[in-house]
Amino acid sequence: MEKIYSFDPVVDSRSRILILGSMPGKESLRRHQYYGHAQNTFWRLVSTLLDEPFLDDYNKRLDMLYRHGIALWDVIKSCERKSSLDTDIKNAVAHDFEGFFWVYPGIKHVFFNGQKAYNTFAREVGFQFAGMTFSRLGSTSPAHAISFEKRMEDWKCILTYIGR
Repeated sequence: MEKIYSFDPVVDSRSRILILGSMPGKESLRRHQYYGHAQNTFWRLVSTLLDEPFLDDYNKRLDMLYRHGIALWDVIKSCERKSSLDTDIKNAVAHDFEGFFWVYPGIKHVFFNGQKAYNTFAREVGFQFAGMTFSRLGSTSPAHAISFEKRMEDWKCILTYIGR
């Protein structure tokens, strides 16, 4: 199996919440874009939650996150995986979250995009960060079939933490 690596975080000094995935899938890695698979509902979901237009331009999508104080990253820095499925992840190495939260002290709320991200963070990092809240949300991956409306219900809790 080939070793793969996550992307740099999408974050700046305005970031107040962090959304963590597990590891980008093959299509996201190929495109070098978070949630790059056309059937992943992440960008449509976040655009709808933030009452923003759904745009195809990746840089404009990132600008939307920055404007709303949302950072984006993955729990896993590197791993081995033969497909895009989280169940195929082997030998996962987590990012340095202690250092990350030290550099970005404005982040006080962490949301996990799916069970794998949550479980990996719990096992490899832990929830020992004072003054922070942690919440698991349902995955936006096309591998987790659920209606868009139900996913919206799950994800709308984010709005509380961005002042909406």
